[in-house]
Amino acid sequence: MAKRTLPLLKHLLRSPSHAHSLTSTRSVTYMPRPGDGTPRAVTLIPGDGIGPLVTGAVEQVMEAMHAPVYFERYDVHGDMKSMPPEVMDSIRKNKVCLKGGLKTPVGGGVSSLNVQLRKELDLYASLVHCFNLKGLPTRHENVDIVVIRENTEGEYSGLEHEVVPGVVESLKVMTKFCSERIAKYAFEYAYLNNRKVVTAVHKANIMKLADGLFLESCREVASKYPGIKYNEIIVDNCCMQLVSKPEQFDVMVTPNLYGNLVANTAAGIAGGTGVMPGGNVGADHAVFEQGASAGNVGNEKILEQKKANPVALFLSSAMMLRHLQFPSFADRLETSVKRVIAEGKYMTKDLGGVSTTQEVTDAVIANLN
Repeated sequence: MAKRTLPLLKHLLRSPSHAHSLTSTRSVTYMPRPGDGTPRAVTLIPGDGIGPLVTGAVEQVMEAMHAPVYFERYDVHGDMKSMPPEVMDSIRKNKVCLKGGLKTPVGGGVSSLNVQLRKELDLYASLVHCFNLKGLPTRHENVDIVVIRENTEGEYSGLEHEVVPGVVESLKVMTKFCSERIAKYAFEYAYLNNRKVVTAVHKANIMKLADGLFLESCREVASKYPGIKYNEIIVDNCCMQLVSKPEQFDVMVTPNLYGNLVANTAAGIAGGTGVMPGGNVGADHAVFEQGASAGNVGNEKILEQKKANPVALFLSSAMMLRHLQFPSFADRLETSVKRVIAEGKYMTKDLGGVSTTQEVTDAVIANLN
C-alpha cells in the first residue's frame, strides 16, 4: 500500500496548489480558557455623519464571519451636552465599545463627548496604527508607525475659562503619574509587539516644566527596557521628519495635543485617514474607532452618495476582536480587507476609486475565508 501511495504523494508535492493545501496548517495563536469563545456584548455608538454608514458595514461583516460578538446600539450625537447615563452603564458593563465619529461643535461652550468618554472611563492611551497597504500608492514606502498618545490631560483637559471679557485662560496640566503611565504603555506595547524603537515627542525646549516632566518620565521608564532603543524629538522637527522620512519612526509616545497632530499627519502620509485603525484603552475599558480623527464624520456629499470609506473601522474592528481574544476572526477580517485593497477594484473616492460603502463591504465579505 505504501508503495502505491508514494507516487501520488510526490505528485501532490509537485503541484503548487496541493503542496499549499498540505503545508498550510492553522497555527495555534493562543490557548483559550474554557468559556473564552462565548459571544461578547459590545456597545455600539453609530455616531454622526458617515458613522451609521460605516458602523453598519462593520455589523454586516461581523454577521457574515459569524464573529462571537453582538452589539448593544445607542443613538448618541455630538451636540448632546453629555453622554447619556445608559450608554456609560453599557460600556462599563461590556468593557468594550465600537463607535463612529461624533461631531464636536467648534466653540459655543459645548464640550466634546469624545473627551468626556475618555476622561470618565480613564481611557488614558490612544493608539493609532499608520502603515502602508499594498495596492494603495503613496509618496513613501515602508511606513509602519504606531502613535501612542496620552489621552486624559494636557491641552485636551478642557480646563479653560474667561478671566475677564476678552481674556481666556487655558490650562495645560501635566502630571508625573499620567506621563509615566503612558510611557509604560508605549514601552510595553513595543516589547510585546517586537518593536525596536520608541520616540518621545515633546516641546521641552520651550515648555521646560510641563514637557520636561513628560520627558523625565519617559527616560525613567526607558531605562527599564534596555532592549528597546529610546530617542526624543521636538514636535516641530518631528512633523518635518514625518513628511520627509517617515520610515525612520517605529513607536511614538506623545502628550495629548501633539499626538493628535502627529497621528493625523502620519495617517495622511500612509494612505489617508480612511484606512487607519485606532482605539482608546484604559485599565478596564476600551473604545475602538477610526484611528485618525480628521474628517471622521465626512461631509454631506459623501453621505448622500453613500461612498464613505469603511476600511479604517474594519481594521479597528479587527483590533477590537484581538482585544477580545478572538485572534483568528481578527486575522480573517484584516486579511480580507488587505486583499480588497491590493486588488484595487473596489475603492472609495478618497482612495482614487468610485465604489460605494456597500460595494467595498460586499467585496470584503466575498474575500473572507
